[in-house]
Amino acid sequence: MTAVVLPAVPRVLIAEADPWSRDLLKQVLLNVRCDARLDLCADGQQAMEQLAQVPYDLVIVDWELPGIDGLNVLRSVRQRKRNPPLPFILMSHRNDSASVREALPLAPTAYLTKPLNMESLTQRLQDLLLNAGEEVSCEIPALASGMTLSVYLERRRESTDGAPLMTDVQLAVKRSLNPNGLDLTRLESEIRNDPQVTAVLIAAANSAAQHHGVGVQTLAQALQRLGTGQSMNLILGLALKRCARLSDPQLADYAERYWEMSLRTAEYGRTLARLLDLDQERCYCAGMLHRLGDLALLRCLQEWKQAGGELNEWDEVGEALDEFGASYGSALRARWRLPLELRDLIAAVYQLGGGVYSREALVMNMAAQLARLTEHEGIEELAKSRTARLLKIGLPELMRLRKK
Repeated sequence: MTAVVLPAVPRVLIAEADPWSRDLLKQVLLNVRCDARLDLCADGQQAMEQLAQVPYDLVIVDWELPGIDGLNVLRSVRQRKRNPPLPFILMSHRNDSASVREALPLAPTAYLTKPLNMESLTQRLQDLLLNAGEEVSCEIPALASGMTLSVYLERRRESTDGAPLMTDVQLAVKRSLNPNGLDLTRLESEIRNDPQVTAVLIAAANSAAQHHGVGVQTLAQALQRLGTGQSMNLILGLALKRCARLSDPQLADYAERYWEMSLRTAEYGRTLARLLDLDQERCYCAGMLHRLGDLALLRCLQEWKQAGGELNEWDEVGEALDEFGASYGSALRARWRLPLELRDLIAAVYQLGGGVYSREALVMNMAAQLARLTEHEGIEELAKSRTARLLKIGLPELMRLRKK
């Protein structure tokens, strides 16, 4: 029997229509082979064009691709009669015996049903991309010569992976598992205080592959739409990314303060919404996400340091946050296509625009002002503010809110 000779640096094609599932597959694969050269595409025609041009070492394709479906991509690959056959993982939501029988004659290397089993996928990739006992380590690429922090942050704004994780997601998922599977209600309670997890799950639930008409604006809605398997995969996949947690003490301290501000704003937003009979969870979510850009910037600053860049104590970090924090948040919310209604509530945290605004927007503006108050100062001035007058909330109600 001829031994399989694995490539020194594997070239892999991932064809998956849903951007969040595609990113998850990318992270799982890079966790197995950090040096792999990846090409990503979103439809069958792109996959066919790539396969015609590049000699891949592994192909991972979703059956339900738009245009040319994954089964026909596999059929085309097998018609070329490559020797040895090109390793081909076919994924599908179809788990019925008829679909499996349809695919088997084309000899996929693996047929994986969605939502994917992460452990099974990881094991498959290890078998295909690593020799027995082999481990691959990768150095972080150094900064380009002459690169300045300002230019680096400007370039990273449109491609940042978002905020660092502020909760232990592996532990959260473990606590939410029971003999019957994943308890979504328990999972929500475990992860609801993490801005990155909240934003990613809402974005994934609203992506093209998941969209069913009504936009998702809260974590609970996102979990219900995604389901247990996909929710768990996306959450655990976030922990695989570079700088998923901040190890630099200075940056971690900054992140902790911004996170605490998000928590306070979210809690005040929910309490005010409950008092005024408004949507509590939308207001909580808006408060939780309003510092997403600042946290994402801190993550990029850690990447800068790991790549060999320098930071001059607190001043330079503060200046970077002042210059780029807001624009990072705007870029992320737009790129992840968070619902406009939710973005409007986040914007109201900072300021109220001209014209007519919803009562929920007023609530978020009030929640942010409450969160910024010092322990003994400012409550009387807040009671006299325009926002308080429009909400018809007086000093007694504000005093009770502060005591909760």
